[in-house]
Amino acid sequence: MYSIKKGEINYMAKTKLGMDQNIEGALCYLLAWVTGIVFYILEDDNEFVKFHAMQSIIVFLPLTIFSMILGGFFGLVWWGPAWAILSAIGTLIAVITFILWLILMLKAYKGEKFKVPIAGDIAENMIKKK
Repeated sequence: MYSIKKGEINYMAKTKLGMDQNIEGALCYLLAWVTGIVFYILEDDNEFVKFHAMQSIIVFLPLTIFSMILGGFFGLVWWGPAWAILSAIGTLIAVITFILWLILMLKAYKGEKFKVPIAGDIAENMIKKK
């Protein structure tokens, strides 16, 4: 069924909630930081799920906040070159966020502990402190 290579995580392992940990890891990204928080709270001792939950929070919460701030600024600047620049930046952030969301869900589903630069290291350090 699934092969587990040396150094990889056994993603067929069950979690506290009774799901395979790869499925739960992917679900950490489903609704971005919201499901990240939910699974971080619910999953006490599964390091794989906690890592993906924390990484989801660290990656997508700031992106959401930044998008909201940028979106609020769109309401103030609705004409001219400034609007065009902000619109292009907003579109670029949305595309990057969507691609990152897909990649992170797929990697977690495959049982990989894929680390986003900087955010992945922060997430790893935070779950090891607990």
